Amino acid sequence: MLKKKIEEALNAQINAEMWSAYLYLSMAAYCHAEGQPGMGKWFEVQFKEEQDHAKILFNYVISRSGKVALRPIEAVPTEWESILNVFESSLRHEQTITESINKLFALTSEENDYATQSMLKWFIDEQVEEEETVKTIIDNLKMIKDNGYGIYMIDKELGSRAYTEASPLV
Repeated sequence: MLKKKIEEALNAQINAEMWSAYLYLSMAAYCHAEGQPGMGKWFEVQFKEEQDHAKILFNYVISRSGKVALRPIEAVPTEWESILNVFESSLRHEQTITESINKLFALTSEENDYATQSMLKWFIDEQVEEEETVKTIIDNLKMIKDNGYGIYMIDKELGSRAYTEASPLV
């Protein structure tokens, strides 16, 4: 059974993951509007992954006899200065989510909730991968600057990304 503090923190993280999904869908729309369908598709996959993350937490709360409390999702940005800026915003967001997961893990340490700690280890590893991936895209965009052919190639590469279920925990 989940302690109340952990249940509340997990519910807050579910909301954060759903907000992330909404943010990535907005970023996808921006990229499509900017004529970058591959980047748009990349963010659409991010959208689906964030929904999976929320569902993992949702299922976990239920499995531990907790109560899921879905909250309203705050509005997300819809405009960015550039394609580079949208990916930089994505990286900042992922770093915020990493911090949130770390705080949640610290709470489970304080509360001696080893089962939740075990589940959260997957999220910790996932965040390392998320940050690294976006950082690489940013580095590539900075390297090519405004080179149209380079942007075309990155868009084409990102558009080849296929959705795979985030975890067997879903």
